[in-house]
Amino acid sequence: MATIAFPQFKAPKLDLGALVKNPAVGLAAAAVLFVGAIAALVNLLGPMGGGPTHVRIPLDEPLRAAPAGWREALKPARGAPRLSKDVIRLSERPLTPGATAPVAGAATVAPLPTGVGDALPVAPIAGFYAPGPGGPLPIIAEDGRTPAQAYARPFTSNGRPKVALIIGGLGLNQRATRQAIETLRPEITLSFVVYAEGLQGWIDMARARGHEVLLETPMEPLDYPDNDPGPYTLMAEGQPPETVKKLEWILSRATGYFGLTNYLGSRFLGVDAAYNAFANSVKGRGLAFIDDGAAARRGGGMPRATAERVIDDRLSGQAIDQQLMALEGGALQRGQALGAGFAYPVTLEKVAAWANSVDQRGYQLAPASALTVKK
Repeated sequence: MATIAFPQFKAPKLDLGALVKNPAVGLAAAAVLFVGAIAALVNLLGPMGGGPTHVRIPLDEPLRAAPAGWREALKPARGAPRLSKDVIRLSERPLTPGATAPVAGAATVAPLPTGVGDALPVAPIAGFYAPGPGGPLPIIAEDGRTPAQAYARPFTSNGRPKVALIIGGLGLNQRATRQAIETLRPEITLSFVVYAEGLQGWIDMARARGHEVLLETPMEPLDYPDNDPGPYTLMAEGQPPETVKKLEWILSRATGYFGLTNYLGSRFLGVDAAYNAFANSVKGRGLAFIDDGAAARRGGGMPRATAERVIDDRLSGQAIDQQLMALEGGALQRGQALGAGFAYPVTLEKVAAWANSVDQRGYQLAPASALTVKK
């Protein structure tokens, strides 16, 4: 058999001394070292240029006692709810564990009258929940009391016109959520995004500061799917069992809420069959439903209320002040008025200042639950 002789490759002799003295090689080596240093710094501090920096902060202090096995029953949020010791995953400016970030422009809370800031009862309350397919679900107690009654902030009217306000969109932006919980008067109702991680931790914190809580239920809007509220959106054409199944996932995300509010839903709330399936489930679990004006004519046999105005449709301090004055005017005419707003920084600042002085103008600040009626 013939053999093929391949030419042998002989490696050239490497003169390290000459390479080191070569200016071009020295410059390249310096560049490599610089890039390596930058990479190490990024790895240590996180991505630059506004990329997400994930920090996990345990909320041990706000976490309070719950019946054995309740939190363990909650399932992962991808597919089913997940709470991992109620740890908040932040994607903004990091906070030192246990510290509260100073918020530029945040209003200072005036001293509250004795008892006003008392924490609400620890959730869940025995007798108001039962196991469900995706986790614990709210139920009506054996004595007929409802979660809407058990988890609402207590209220006694003093005869003045009542004004109530719901601040929503909480749980995703950690700074805005903490600002709302810590700087707004406890009579102001807070509503939380159901997809938020650490949802139970946020709700615990809110209730510890005296705020009653709503869960935001994603519902199909007119411009769906261009405007998509997420995988557990209640669909207008969905069959009742599908609506109930999605709603049970939403309800099993946390505990301590007295009711639900809609997130979007202009199409869903306009379809009788869709709304009835939703309302029957909410009523059967003893919850309230408060809408942002999209379901003003809807009943359902459960405690109901409708926000008569959104105070930050126009996002300016002056416009928000005007809407708050209009809310007071509505309360003066009808005896009570309910507004809603989003957790924008300017909204939180304006609402905090307004709430601290509303009593001096002859009104009574009330939780949203105090304005609900069964219809």
